[in-house]
Amino acid sequence: MKKTLFASACCMLLFCTANFAQRANTDSLALVAKISECQLKLGKLQNEIDQKTKNKEDAADKAQKSADENANAAAKLSDNPDDKKLARKADHKAGNARGDARSARREASRLEKLNKDIYNLKNKIADQQAKLNKYLPAVTTTP
Repeated sequence: MKKTLFASACCMLLFCTANFAQRANTDSLALVAKISECQLKLGKLQNEIDQKTKNKEDAADKAQKSADENANAAAKLSDNPDDKKLARKADHKAGNARGDARSARREASRLEKLNKDIYNLKNKIADQQAKLNKYLPAVTTTP
């Protein structure tokens, strides 16, 4: 009776150990796949930084130029407030400045969102790396 009970306990222990090892292996492989996927996304996002930064700078320059043109048109109109042609030009320049400022804010927001996404992805990769390290055996080096 004791032999049978002992044998069944040993079989159960071996089965549980094998099942745990298989599950740990599957979980670690899933984590490696997620980390690789996140690193690929991170690389794509980092490749976009230069273009988004350039877009933001170009939009800001265009907005500044439009604002300067608007100021010049307003100054000319203030010299001769009854001139309809100057009023129309000033109104048009003000509309351009408004639109360009909106575009500059949009580009700045896109760059900010990209940087936030990169930051979040880096944190996600670090978290998954920490989880993966639980499955890896501790390596000790002896000098």
